[in-house]
Amino acid sequence: MSGEGTTDYFHHVRDAAYLELPFGQELALPQVAGFQLTKFMLLQVAAGFITLFVFWGLARRTRTGKPVLGRFWNFWEAIALFVRDEIVRPTIGDGHHGHDDHGHGHETHATVETGGHYADKYLPFIWTCFFYVLICNLLGAIPMLGSATGCISVTLALAIAAFAASIVYSMKEIGVGGFFRNFMAGIKVESPMDLIVVLILIPIEVIGFLIKHAVLAIRLFANIMGGHTVLGVLLIMITLAATKGPSWAYYIAAPASVLGQAGVGLLELMVAFIQAYVFSFLATIFIATGLHEH
Repeated sequence: MSGEGTTDYFHHVRDAAYLELPFGQELALPQVAGFQLTKFMLLQVAAGFITLFVFWGLARRTRTGKPVLGRFWNFWEAIALFVRDEIVRPTIGDGHHGHDDHGHGHETHATVETGGHYADKYLPFIWTCFFYVLICNLLGAIPMLGSATGCISVTLALAIAAFAASIVYSMKEIGVGGFFRNFMAGIKVESPMDLIVVLILIPIEVIGFLIKHAVLAIRLFANIMGGHTVLGVLLIMITLAATKGPSWAYYIAAPASVLGQAGVGLLELMVAFIQAYVFSFLATIFIATGLHEH
């Protein structure tokens, strides 16, 4: 928020209790039952509704079995199919390989009850992650809004959701015992030395499991916030040149800053898709590793 005699160049990066309006105006957000609403809260709600709208529109158009028509819906359908065919199905595969009582490997059924691919039952969660993160990122490209994914609290909540999904899906697929046995890395306790190794290995595996999901939050937050910070720095160049430098510096800094922001803005659009892909891909990998007993 602007203060007396100062300008906040990083308002686009941080959360705030107001919405920006044209010509430097601000719209204060109210408190609800003593709880302050913020800009990022509203943007997350907007992203959620847009995600639901996209899912509803695609579902309504595909349930008849006919091709989806219209460029707008073809765009979202292409993304959904990419996530399914290039992320979820190849990463999770056709089913886990277990062992029977005689130690012989066997493969589970490759289809779910509906006749689809084995990995398709995990699609709703991964689709939701991808589309939600993507739309949050894209909202940041709109002037006077911002990217909620540039807030560590938001990305941490998303990472916790992925963390919970990894546990729930794993326990459902291989059982509670199988989930905890995975932290033993397949070591069978048949001697005191095996027990010592397991007692050392389990804390390391648990810490690694937590760190992997924490990386989801940090990676997304850092990339989105970093891009908007660069835009803020480029914007500062204009003001510094006009107020601190010689008169001619402004005429060099202004067009350079505008062109720089245009270039970085285009890069930010690419980053919006890349980070949604990376978050969904890593979440899929973590889910896939929990579906197999090691």
